[in-house]
Amino acid sequence: MNRIRLVVSDVDGTLVTRDKILTEAAEVGVRRLKEAGIGFTIVSSRPTLGMHFLIEPLALTLPFGSFNGSSIVDPALNPIEQHVISAATAQRSIDVLHEFGVDIWLFSSDQWLTRNPGGEYVPHEKRAIRHDPVIVDDFAPYLSSACKIVGASSNAPLLQRCEAAMKQAVGGQATAVRSQSYYLDVTPPGQDKGTFVESVARRLGIPTAEVATIGDMQNDLPMFARSGVSFAMGNATDDVKQRATHVTASNEDDGFAKAMEYVLKNSGGDPH
Repeated sequence: MNRIRLVVSDVDGTLVTRDKILTEAAEVGVRRLKEAGIGFTIVSSRPTLGMHFLIEPLALTLPFGSFNGSSIVDPALNPIEQHVISAATAQRSIDVLHEFGVDIWLFSSDQWLTRNPGGEYVPHEKRAIRHDPVIVDDFAPYLSSACKIVGASSNAPLLQRCEAAMKQAVGGQATAVRSQSYYLDVTPPGQDKGTFVESVARRLGIPTAEVATIGDMQNDLPMFARSGVSFAMGNATDDVKQRATHVTASNEDDGFAKAMEYVLKNSGGDPH
């Protein structure tokens, strides 16, 4: 394995548990990386406002990525780079989600908007991002500031079909991919977790071959493809595991911390 100089981690299903808890082992793993001179940052489909609680316990100093990497902010939450979906594409996305009968959310840079406060996954998202939604009657006034549009449904096969229809509907005008089995994310085109990895590596002046990535879902595959080594979580689906160079334990069994131990042992660091 190449000498690793940067680790980029997904958040949900990877860095935190099913209950959205950052474990002590995960915190220790990040601290040991830094002690070994290895940089660390995170990238997630989460909105920026849903990642602030990780900054202090992880002592983040590098830019991190929200909205699947289409927004890059510094640890003080100042935007470095931000992209939005065109208003026309945002409306088209909402139309497709409406046709499939799934709950629809719109995220701007600083707000989570929903027309349905009783939506099936609203309590889950509130707990995950530690933020309340803004209830609106109409998304139209917010279409020009859409950083992410989400379709939420517990019907995974339905959402998978919706993803295929969404890709056809938006073409190259947006990126449509599931970040969880129950969330379909529509984000700005040409930006993903892979471009985020390239951006941070470029800022640090290191080749992407010296970057390790870790994640659990299809939206993590672009960063797997742009890093020297990649880890799929034990809770990932088989197709994600097949695209990673290594598979670690699940997020309920400190798979993140175990992957960091592997990086340290095999990249000139000492995990102890």
